[in-house]
Amino acid sequence: MRAGEDARAARGEGPRRPALCVLCGLPAAGKSTLARALSLRLRRERRWAVGVVAYDDVMPEAFPEEQAAGSLAPSWKALRQELLGCLEGFLRALLHQAPLSAPSGGTGALWGAFTASLQAQGLLRPAPAPEGPAHLLPTPAAAAGPLLLILDDNFYYRSMRLEVYRLARRYSLGFCQLFLDCPLETCLQRNGRRPGALPADTIRLMQGKMEEPNPQKNAWELNSLTIGSATCSPEASPELTSLLLAALENPVTYVEDNVEQKKYTFFY
Repeated sequence: MRAGEDARAARGEGPRRPALCVLCGLPAAGKSTLARALSLRLRRERRWAVGVVAYDDVMPEAFPEEQAAGSLAPSWKALRQELLGCLEGFLRALLHQAPLSAPSGGTGALWGAFTASLQAQGLLRPAPAPEGPAHLLPTPAAAAGPLLLILDDNFYYRSMRLEVYRLARRYSLGFCQLFLDCPLETCLQRNGRRPGALPADTIRLMQGKMEEPNPQKNAWELNSLTIGSATCSPEASPELTSLLLAALENPVTYVEDNVEQKKYTFFY
């Protein structure tokens, strides 16, 4: 689409492409709270279709302490890749208005959790005959958009976020990043009040591994915003609204990987 068409799309005046918004930050930094509040506001005030993909909810088998320690079992990386495949399948079905089916070779538990989450948010519906009840279709509301998918995870390695960017580029989608910059001690206090709290050393170790968005160095991270923990109602801030609109109005276009992107090693 041309730039003018993109702008009209984001305002609800024509076709539009979905956008992917990556949340990153330490555990207990407030990512899930922000995702829920942002989803509610955009649905109510702007009539956007919004889906929150909370990794902790759809990948209960994963253990964040192993992730932070850098000594993950292969299952964690496999689960992240599988979830990315589930997300890609949903986007493909959405763009082509085709029935959605589980990726081959995946785990039924993750697929079930992923589709149940999208159904609960009104982004999937059972397909009518002749497809049958075993198939799902993206809802008309999601297809009409604008649709914003918020990916809620720590995403502390840049390579994890780069994978999402490449998915957006593959389908010419919008892309943006939100980094929640919360002091370590605040995260530790909040985490300590949670059921099943993570070990404090795990969060400290993760802080040491955190790779914040760096738009000055990486062109693909230009559409990023850092939100401080003291920000009042961050989901309603003009800067955040502008970031999301920019993602919707300027879908990522395909270009060859540059040298900076190629040098990343995808490790977890």
